[in-house]
Parts: sequence; structure tokens; C-alpha cells
Amino acid sequence: MKKIMITASLAFLISTTLSAQKQGEFVLVKNTKGATLGYAPGSGIKIITVNGKHFKDLNRNGKLDKYEDWRLPAAVRAKDLAAQMSVEQIAGLMLYSRHQALPAGNSGYNAGTYDGKIFPESTAKAWNLTDQQKTFLKEDNLRHVLITKVESPEAAALWNNEMQAYVEGIGLGIPSNTSTDPRHTALVTSEFNAGAGGTISMWPDGLGMAATFDPQVVEQFGQIAAKEYRALGIATALSPQIDLGSEPRWYRIAMTFGESPELTRDMGRAYIDGFQTSYGTAEIKDGWGYNSVNAMVKHWPSGGAEEGGRDGHWAYGKFAVYPGNNLQQHIDPFINGAFKLKGKTGKAAAVMPYYTISFDQDKKYNENVANGYSKYIITDLLRDKYGYDGVVCTDWLVTGDEGKTPDQFAGKPWGAEALTIAERHYKVIMAGVDQFGGNNDKKPVLEAYAMGVKEFGAPFMRARFERSAVRLLQNSIRVGLFENPYLDVATTKAVVGNPEFMKAGYEAQLKSIVLLKNHDQVLPMAAQKTVYVPKIYFPSTKDWWGKASEPRLDYPVNMELVKKYYNVSEDPEKADFALVFVTSPQSLEGGYDLHDRKAGSNGYVPISLQYGTYTATEAREHSIAAGDAVIDPTITDRTYKGKTVTAANTMDLRTILDTRDMMKGKPVIVAVTASKPMIFKEFEKEVAGIVLNFGVSTQAILDIVSGKTAPSGLLPVQMPADMSTVEKQLEDVPYDMIPYRDTEGNAYDFAFGLNWEGVIKDARTATYKK
Repeated sequence: MKKIMITASLAFLISTTLSAQKQGEFVLVKNTKGATLGYAPGSGIKIITVNGKHFKDLNRNGKLDKYEDWRLPAAVRAKDLAAQMSVEQIAGLMLYSRHQALPAGNSGYNAGTYDGKIFPESTAKAWNLTDQQKTFLKEDNLRHVLITKVESPEAAALWNNEMQAYVEGIGLGIPSNTSTDPRHTALVTSEFNAGAGGTISMWPDGLGMAATFDPQVVEQFGQIAAKEYRALGIATALSPQIDLGSEPRWYRIAMTFGESPELTRDMGRAYIDGFQTSYGTAEIKDGWGYNSVNAMVKHWPSGGAEEGGRDGHWAYGKFAVYPGNNLQQHIDPFINGAFKLKGKTGKAAAVMPYYTISFDQDKKYNENVANGYSKYIITDLLRDKYGYDGVVCTDWLVTGDEGKTPDQFAGKPWGAEALTIAERHYKVIMAGVDQFGGNNDKKPVLEAYAMGVKEFGAPFMRARFERSAVRLLQNSIRVGLFENPYLDVATTKAVVGNPEFMKAGYEAQLKSIVLLKNHDQVLPMAAQKTVYVPKIYFPSTKDWWGKASEPRLDYPVNMELVKKYYNVSEDPEKADFALVFVTSPQSLEGGYDLHDRKAGSNGYVPISLQYGTYTATEAREHSIAAGDAVIDPTITDRTYKGKTVTAANTMDLRTILDTRDMMKGKPVIVAVTASKPMIFKEFEKEVAGIVLNFGVSTQAILDIVSGKTAPSGLLPVQMPADMSTVEKQLEDVPYDMIPYRDTEGNAYDFAFGLNWEGVIKDARTATYKK
């Protein structure tokens, strides 16, 4: 790298021995036995030298402030900076941006403009700041940004550098802390990473990772993912999701570590240790360092007990219920896992409460409000009883207004619907929360501050804001962002998705695949045999925002990849065996159907785990939780008893059975990609083999089917015998269903799985037995 000359105007601030190196648009200044500093000359930042050590003069006052002194503990630095910040600056620090794409979308939730033009009509590059980003960074003082889709690792690095240079020249020079939802999933188009983009190692997620039953695999993932995140400029992970998966119909059970409190505890702890811990020269202090990524564990105190399996992203899923009086078991993975790490960082850096109202769990204030609004849930439990003093950030859009109907994806102010947006911010702050997910606007935070001044006085509210500021600042200081937030693009390209990381992710995918049935040892199926793979009907489905896809008939996998393992025939009579790729049953309605409401009923319908038509004859007579007092006040009972639904992908079952007929006794193997538990009795007896995964690449499935790799995965959740046992189970209680028993005599219970020799019984099954 090229040495640069130091201008005369800086001579009074820096020693003549300062070593500076230019990398693109930023400069590195190295300290002997100390931090390497990175700054953008265009930002106006200068370097101060004190006793031979170099420091960034972030507030440009010509002297070394405590918060600029990298030798001091993070807590000391954070307190010094918080005291210097105006209320408006702290309000901005308490914001967490809405989803940002690089480049911005042309419309929708991640839309943005460049000099007033959408990206295709502009001359902008993918890494340029949008008009909206410049506004919320400068005018609203926002310093926490959530990114989703990126064009490439290079674009992410360049955007990071442009964004950091921009905020470095504003106010107190506070760097931005960028975050992401999980983006390493093998199914790279999954909803929450929004098609993350860019080459990155691909791993199982949630139930898939849990199916390995191996916390060491999860910790390895955390260590690798953290390096890739930091190479992309990401310093906070909005993960792991350690909600206890005790309700089998819940949409987000796919992202949990399953229904075992012990397995979830250990997996969550390993995940956070992997993400947060830096080693060797990368460590700054107490395990934190340049390879560390703050983990925002979610969702306190668990959202896994949603009534009827409905989800809190929508008004129809506002309530988590506890008919088994089992909230404590849901809390256990947090207090004995996420808050009791084996690594030096000690506990998760941040916590996110879920949208749901933990129904009738607040026996102190008797409030039924969403967890982020609940003083009992946040202050009395999380802060006081369990001693958590890290950052608490709301889930996204909890202070926004809800939609006109319960099925609209909009704001989620559950239990606080009647309050104004500013009043909601005030209630959240007074509940003990530090940060507002999905809010780019400081105005309602400032209005909330004024409300607090009126009620408690200015000194009280100033101290309250500073407490949150200190927590938030520490998370940026500990990972080295104040010293050097800039990225070397060449390093980013070398780190993200390198072959070693890709190999580790792929091996984890293989370990997550569960062999459920292997009649007469039909598997493995030798390579070079002839296979028939039927096409699948893909029904129209809707994304979060209600946009429907086009239905189609197509192959479910890349057939060119299949041809690398087997000869392929479109004629079943010429095939040695059939391989049918399906997904688990999908309930399109998610537990609520507006057509049902318009027809005069209450709108609530079953969520089915079977392909065939299902009528909920054994459902709960009356719902536990109340109705929606704001949108639909006449509905005070959410029961769906007696109603009928059919899975959106019911044709998957028809394809399995038709294939059985066409194969005329030759083996039929079903490869199921599941997002939740499912009913196997509809087809299990008709097929020779079942291979289950929770979201892996087709290649990994074929490696198992062909015998290239032996299966070792175990079920992280029970597979129910029928929908009757699903209806009778309690949402907050794990292991309370009758598991399905197949024609081989095996029960598809928690921790069940086969290898080539038979039922797996090893140290994992002994450790995590029910």
C-alpha cells in the first residue's frame, strides 16, 4: 500500500513519525501496541497524538476526550460520549432503520431514490447512499442500519465505507452499526434475508441447525458467519431466534432450534459465543474485538406459544397463550443460555422482544400489551429479576398503526392500538426498552421525551435517555467501530464465501438431514441408476406484503444437478426408482381468512399440518385470548372449531400417490423440505423411503440419497400422528403430542433419526432425551 504525505495543516496534531496508509478513500494510522485507526480525510477528522499514541479527534475539538481514547474501557468511553450528546442525538441513536437494500428497490418496503430518481433511472452505483439514507443519518441522527439484499460483497464494502465517511463528518463522529437478519441460509431466497445476495457460505438455519444436535457445529457457524459479517461491514446480527418451538403450527418455528428447552439453550449459547467472541490479535478486551458481531437474541420472553399457531406479525396473531402455565420453560434458554455464555463476552449484547401479547402473564400491573410495551416483561422480569442490562430493541414497526383489516401487514402496536404514535414510543421507553426497530424518524422519540419531562422532570428523562445511550454505544465501541469502521474491498472479497467457509457450511447441511424411513434398506440408492423425478405444481402464494406469485408446473430441483448422480428418465417405466421432492403442507391463510369474515363468521380458520382437506372438529371450543378491540371489536372469540381448510400445496400429496401408481411397485423415495412439523400418515405407508430436511441444497439431499454421505440428523420436533393430537396439545408445552408411528415400527418422536444401520442412539440422543 502507498504511503501518503501528511499536510502541513495537520502537523500540530500529529507526530512526524505517524505511519499512515491510504486505502481507497480512507486512511489507516497504525499504533505500536495499540489500535489501528481508520478515517476518511474528506470527513474533516484529524489525528491527535498523545505520548506517542494516536487517536481520532471525532468531535474536532483539538483535544483527547475519554470516548476517543481506545485505551479506556468501553463503559467509561460510552458514559463520556452519552454525556456529551444532545437529546436529539440520543433520540437518533435509539432508532433502528427500516430494511435497506443495496441498491435500493424501485418500490415497496426497501425503496429509495438517488438524487430523486429510482436506481435504474439514475447514474448511481449500488454502493451509493440513497436520498433517504442521507436524511435519516444526518437529520435524524440514526446510527443503526438494517441491510437486506446486496448486489455483491464488494458493493456492501463500498457502501459501508461511503456511509461511515458520511457519518464521521457529522456531529460527534459516531460510526454506524450495521445489522442483518440471518443471511447464511441454504435457501437463499428465504423471506427474512430477502434474497441476501452476494456469495456467502450457506448453512442450515433454525430447525436444520437443531437437527444436527451438535452445539459445536453452531459455534463454528457463528465464528465463520461473524468473519463474513464483519467483512461486509455488519457488526450486529438480529439473531439467534431461541423462541421455544412448542407450538407446531407456528410459522416461525422453522427458525427456532426446536421444542427442547435444553437443546435450544445449548444451541443459542453456542451461536452467540461464536458470533461475539474474538481471539488472538483480533481481540480488543474481554472477548470482544474486530471479529465480534453483537448478537441480538430474540424473541423475549419467547413467541413460540402463539394461540392456534397464528403469528404476531399480523393482528390476527396478537396473542401468545400459556394454557400449561409454562412461561418459565420458554424463558430458560435466555437466562441459562444467552445470558450465561461460556465465552468471555458473558451474555448476548442485545435482546429483541416479540410482537405478541404474553396473555395474562402480567400479574403485577395486569396489562395485556405486547412484550415491547410491557413494563412487567421488560423491567420487572428481564432487567430486575434476571439482571439483564444490555440493549433491548423492539421488533420492527411495533409503534406503527395497524392495517384496516387483521390480515394486513402494517404496524404492530398490539395492546397499545388506542395510543398515538408518540404515546407508544413513550410507553416503550418507560417499559425499559432502548431502541425502536424499523423507525427512521426521531420526532416521535423527542415527543416521548417531552412527555417524560412533563411527568417526571428533565433530569429524570435526561438520565433515562443516557442509560439507553450508554448501552447502545458500548456495542459499537467494543467491536472497534470507533477506531476503524472501514473495509478493504480486496479483503472482503477474499473472506466472504471463501472455499473453506463454503465447505464447512455444506458439511453442516449434510449433518442436518434426517432419514425417517428406509424400508428394506432401499437407501442408499447407488449412483448411475435411472431415476424418475416428477414435476410439482407450485400454487400461487403470497409474501409478507400480500404480493401473489404465479402458479406453475415445474421441476422442483435443478435437473442438471440430478443428472450428475443418476440417469434421468421422464418415463416411470424405464426408471429404477422415483425421487419425489415436496415441501411440507402450507396453510396459505395463516389462521385467518378475510373471506370467512366477510361471509359473516369471525375470520379465524385452522392451520393444518396435513396435505388433505382438514376439518377442525376437535379444536378448542372457545379461544383463550380475546379479540381485536380496535379493528373488529365485535369478535371476542377466535375459535375456528368446525371450519375446514386445505393445504395450498395439496397437490404434493397427489404427486406422491400418483408416482407410487406409475412406478408399479418400484421404490419411491420422498424428499421433504419442511418448515414445521407435518402429518406423515397420508403417504408414509405408500413409499419406501423418506428423507427430511429443513432447508438445504439439493446437492446435500442427493449426497445422502446416493450414499455419498451417511445420514446423521435427528428430529428437533415431534411429528404428530394426526391433527387430533395437534389440536389437543398445549401451545406452551413441548413434547405433548402423540408422535406418528410408521410401518417399520418407528415413532417420529423428538430425537428420532436413522442411519444406514438403523435407529440412531448415541451421545446426542442420550444428552437431549425428553
